[in-house]
Amino acid sequence: MRSTLAFALVMMAAACGKSTGSGGGGGGGGGGPDANDLGAPAFSVQSSDITLQPGQEETYCWYFHTSNTSDVVINKWVSNDTPGSHHMILFTGGAEHADGLDTTNSCGLGTSGGVSNPPIWVYATQQETQEEDLPSDDGTGKPLGQKIAANTEAALQMHYLNSGDSTLVAHVHLDAYALPAGTDYTETDAYITYNNDISVPPNSMNTLVTASCALPSNVKFWEMTTHSHKQSVETKVFDGTGMLVDSTDWQHPTAMQWMTPQTFYTFTSSSLTWSCNYDNDAPPPYEPDGTSNADTTVVAGPSAATNEMCMAIGYFFPATGPFFGLNIKEAGGDTCLTEQF
Repeated sequence: MRSTLAFALVMMAAACGKSTGSGGGGGGGGGGPDANDLGAPAFSVQSSDITLQPGQEETYCWYFHTSNTSDVVINKWVSNDTPGSHHMILFTGGAEHADGLDTTNSCGLGTSGGVSNPPIWVYATQQETQEEDLPSDDGTGKPLGQKIAANTEAALQMHYLNSGDSTLVAHVHLDAYALPAGTDYTETDAYITYNNDISVPPNSMNTLVTASCALPSNVKFWEMTTHSHKQSVETKVFDGTGMLVDSTDWQHPTAMQWMTPQTFYTFTSSSLTWSCNYDNDAPPPYEPDGTSNADTTVVAGPSAATNEMCMAIGYFFPATGPFFGLNIKEAGGDTCLTEQF
């Protein structure tokens, strides 16, 4: 199963954007200190400038090694992306590459590194400016954190889309802030799903796709959101029959956050269900060039311009690695392949 899943996850070249909603007492900063109070970041990275012509869509990888000289535990991310940066994902691990820009779109899930050293999804954004505080108390007084070893090989997967009518020069910048050395913490990692069984007919409305994948056992979630592309009009995440996320903005989907011990979310079922509803009947109003896929069947894939996605994305703890779920169509119905790395 592992080799099949790793190969199939090559299609998952997407990220989660966030428009924070309320979740009990959640939402917002999670009680962490402001970035201005944290001193210098544990490491920073900025990609080179990319020039985008009107209508141009590209995905690049910016390979680098983190500059921290000792292991650090990150509990705050701050990213700043210029207009034209549709999304950015930070991956660690994978096969070694020379530092710098690579235009082969070879970083990300299911690509380099194989099953022994897969790229690990760490952080993602679809906002021009985003601050992500991890919860400061897991319920036993320990903060949540993500360990980054010294001089870790890493990559920024950068998806650029210039939907305007003038040339853009774009880049992304990321700062990582760490807990004080020696702090006792609880690891948190990403829960990522992907639906590979999407087919939106030409000139159609209200095409609904739904899938379910297993959950890691005995964990709590502090964030859950969705990701889709421009045909999407509504995305949802469910726990059984109860709805956790409901978003109608594909570019800045709602992110539910549960940031305190009193509000962390524990699923009542053993699986998570997510759905996306698509209209493919006219040029979306936010596309200045009036582009439309209404005359084609839109299927799952990486392009924000011509493909669709349907993903649920969250963060859980305690964790020993990220959890991936891939929905595929097989004889007799859909099947979800899962793997925890």
